[in-house]
Amino acid sequence: MLANKLLGAAAAAVPQYVEDVFSTYLYTGTGTDQTITNGIDLSGKGGLVWTKCRSAGQNNSLVDTVRGGSSVIFSNTTDAAVTSAARLSFGSSGYDVLSTSGTGWNTNAATYASWTFRKQSKFFDVVTYTGTGSSQTISHNLGSLPGFIIIKETSAAEDWYVLASDSSGNYQYLPLNNTASTQGSTVKTSTASSTTVDLGVIASTVGTSVVNESSQSYVMYLFASDAGGFGVSGSDNVVTCSSYTGNGSATGPTITLGYEPQFVMIKRSSTSGTHWEMMDSMRGMVVGGNDAILKASQANAESSADYITPTATGFIVTNSGTAVNANGDTYIYIAIRRGPMKTPTSGTSVYNAKTYAGTNTTNSQTGLGFPPDLTIFKGRNSAVSPTWTDRLRGQDPYITSDSTAAEASATLVGRMDQDGFTTSSSYSLTNQSGINYIGWCMRRAPGFFDVVCYTGTSAARTVSHNLTVVPELMIVKDRSATNNWVVYSATTGNTSALILNSTAAVGAPDIGDWNNTTPTASVFSLGGNGRVNASTRNYVAYLFASVAGVSKVGSYTGTGTTQVINCGFTAGSRFVMIKRTDSTGDWYVWDSARGIVAGNDPYLLMNSSAAEVTSTDYVDTANSGFEISSTAPAAINANGGTFIFLAIA
Repeated sequence: MLANKLLGAAAAAVPQYVEDVFSTYLYTGTGTDQTITNGIDLSGKGGLVWTKCRSAGQNNSLVDTVRGGSSVIFSNTTDAAVTSAARLSFGSSGYDVLSTSGTGWNTNAATYASWTFRKQSKFFDVVTYTGTGSSQTISHNLGSLPGFIIIKETSAAEDWYVLASDSSGNYQYLPLNNTASTQGSTVKTSTASSTTVDLGVIASTVGTSVVNESSQSYVMYLFASDAGGFGVSGSDNVVTCSSYTGNGSATGPTITLGYEPQFVMIKRSSTSGTHWEMMDSMRGMVVGGNDAILKASQANAESSADYITPTATGFIVTNSGTAVNANGDTYIYIAIRRGPMKTPTSGTSVYNAKTYAGTNTTNSQTGLGFPPDLTIFKGRNSAVSPTWTDRLRGQDPYITSDSTAAEASATLVGRMDQDGFTTSSSYSLTNQSGINYIGWCMRRAPGFFDVVCYTGTSAARTVSHNLTVVPELMIVKDRSATNNWVVYSATTGNTSALILNSTAAVGAPDIGDWNNTTPTASVFSLGGNGRVNASTRNYVAYLFASVAGVSKVGSYTGTGTTQVINCGFTAGSRFVMIKRTDSTGDWYVWDSARGIVAGNDPYLLMNSSAAEVTSTDYVDTANSGFEISSTAPAAINANGGTFIFLAIA
């Protein structure tokens, strides 16, 4: 008995992470069976798969493990559940889309978005029940007060209803399948508890037939709100349900969640005529550009609009239209935290590189093993600028690290895909025929790498980030104007700066780029210098840190002789970037995709468009990190010189 209690306590103490319970997965239909591996245990834990076609008008299709893979309901219709064929087969790390699934999941060549919600205390639960026509309470296992409840009669045609908590502690009643506004008066969230939902109170507002008709079958999807339960401490929130009031301005309300969201769904509740707008970071929920929009209450294909801007602590409404920001109107939203929350344990989960040949036609590269958040492109056999693209800024904006140029834009310079990237036709920076390229790809992850976009103020200030540890290397670029790339290194300190687009040695920052303040695990500091913080100008910052066995941000002193740089790795470095700090020197890059071997190793320069140099042997393999050769020049191994590096295993 005691052993069982101890085992139960240990199991309860296992940290939960958002990547274990929620996934947005993008795929292309084949018309044949295909496996979706999203890391979510559906066969063991249970949950919901919500699928929507992006490229054509098809229903929002919802299948859950409680009703089974053959029962589908459509959130944009009143239809009863359809059970004519098997749609999905659930597994321990995702699910199979079956050839029998038909329209809504697997039309050949159509593109789809799939949102998977796993059953988990303080996140999500699925409950089915039979109506009684009289008061009844429904038990659930959410373990916290529900913030967002979706109810659908499955045995007959009926509207979907949502009970959504607002900022006043009430539930607002909204249909999911149409554009109507709040139905009836709101009620206190005491209608529900951490274990039950009172159908009697709900039925008195929206009608017994909607939620509790005698002998009819129903399904209920329940989401928690700010319930904690996640992360190493068990206190992190991963889902928030609340409301805001629109102001009718292009600079709309700022929503503070305490985290950066990866999924947001918004609906105007005070006035009819608007849909449930669904956005996520995988399809494109970007800073300073259009978001990819699907609608829970409509079958239409994906559209685009600049509705919201994600921040490190929430999102800003960036549209003055009625869909998300009519002046004085109330909007309900549900938001889910961006992952991963786990600190990586292997370099292959957060870094990979792809070499490829330009084609002058749309060019997709897959097999990274993760969805990238940053891809840096570089031409190898021709003069091509190092081109930085990232998921947070969207698929078209790019910046080049060999120049001071402001951000530019071209169609599909480098879209971040589910397992790789796609470049457009005949674009010289990323896909011109006759040019060979490499794409260095990185995923945002705690302790390893983060991306932050912010707007300058000209006043000393701090900017929030989600690296969760103190950044050791920060690279900042002014997106709005011609300006240098400014680099902070923990080695050179908060009163110094390096320039990524230059060979210059470390120098004193202009007007204190870092405000003479070392960054912390939650913020970095800026002075008033225009190259990092001019009023109204937009910036992007890339933050790196050391993770044991995964990455190392460090420094060494040159010897002029062969020396091993110990990074704490066991199988050597797959990416190495080096810069001399006490004198001039380029930003050298080596990688295992092009070759880090016991012999000549090709290098590229992050500060130059120059083609790859293949005739030198400056860096060699070493299990613990990498080896600097005695033949390396002063810019890499000058006796007594000081150097910084970024290495990834």
